[in-house]
Amino acid sequence: PDPRPPGGAQAASPQRAVLYRSGTQVRPRPGAPGVPDVSALSWVVADAGTGDVLAAHDAHRKLPPASTLKTLFALTVLPVLPGGIRHEVSAGELSGIGPGSSLVGVVEGGTYRVSDLWNGVFLNSGNDAVHVLASLTGGWRATAARMQAEARALGAFDTHVRSPDGYDAPGQVSSAYDLAVFGRAGLRNPDFARYCAKVDALFPGQDGEAYGIMNTNRLLTGADGVRPYPGLIGVKNGYTSNAGNTLIAAARRDGRTLVVTVMNPQEGGGHAVYEEARALLDWGFEAGDRVDPVGTLVPASARPPQGPEAVPATVTTARPPRDEPGWPETGAIVGVAGLGAGAVAFVLRLKLVRVERG
Repeated sequence: PDPRPPGGAQAASPQRAVLYRSGTQVRPRPGAPGVPDVSALSWVVADAGTGDVLAAHDAHRKLPPASTLKTLFALTVLPVLPGGIRHEVSAGELSGIGPGSSLVGVVEGGTYRVSDLWNGVFLNSGNDAVHVLASLTGGWRATAARMQAEARALGAFDTHVRSPDGYDAPGQVSSAYDLAVFGRAGLRNPDFARYCAKVDALFPGQDGEAYGIMNTNRLLTGADGVRPYPGLIGVKNGYTSNAGNTLIAAARRDGRTLVVTVMNPQEGGGHAVYEEARALLDWGFEAGDRVDPVGTLVPASARPPQGPEAVPATVTTARPPRDEPGWPETGAIVGVAGLGAGAVAFVLRLKLVRVERG
């Protein structure tokens, strides 16, 4: 059976309901190119400017996201951590990193700028960097709860956060739709957009030396025989044995920016995720205005009323079930968030200065 949107199919707009149908959804006009045949379990092609979904396949299918979930982590944590802060890493901040995790090389006793750690997250997909950044904003569980609240605020209802770094955890899922929402939101944040577009950077090593790191998004770098995509501006790739290969990719051409998400290709090996994203981006740019949207990435609460019969409506905030792990913490943290990012950053500055001096 088709999955139902939050609140039931009757509560959904016609466009929203289309994206909950199984199979490929597209509304071509005469002369539109055919949608490419790709093997991914789920994918979305969307216009980052308007939020229009141009085509999708099982857009709301809940699947493990792997490190593409780090986009939601960044959306949640970037605004409250000034990049210039320096922090000495403790052993406790590196505890609990999952076996086989991708690492950038953060070491106990090392001192790093927050901006260095973000390079480690975006370029090297470093779970060690995620753990340290999460510790600076309340800890692992609190960060997961804040990410859950952020996902809901963005209208991403398929995402359930259990491990902020994207490491496989029971019950942790997202969807191609939600990942597209995160990618689009990230591109609107200048810091996020700058980090996700970096090809390489220097990362602090021991004894004052630094070493080079390169973005693992091969569609951006052209590494390992993957042709770089013209106009690519990020966003994030991921892989775990449970999730397979996942990717959020954004590209700009002739004044238009597209966001494509690809989850777990079933054919073609480890580089298939890049080639399938390439095919979908090519299709999206070629299709242009010759397709009608099948949905939108814009949350219902953020969309203006449509049509002459539109009247003001009461906006209610959708909430996850009360028995969902992390919801009590989410409520508390959202309340504290009302103080503003500036207040949080000020508290962090005090904390970190004490760490460095002590």
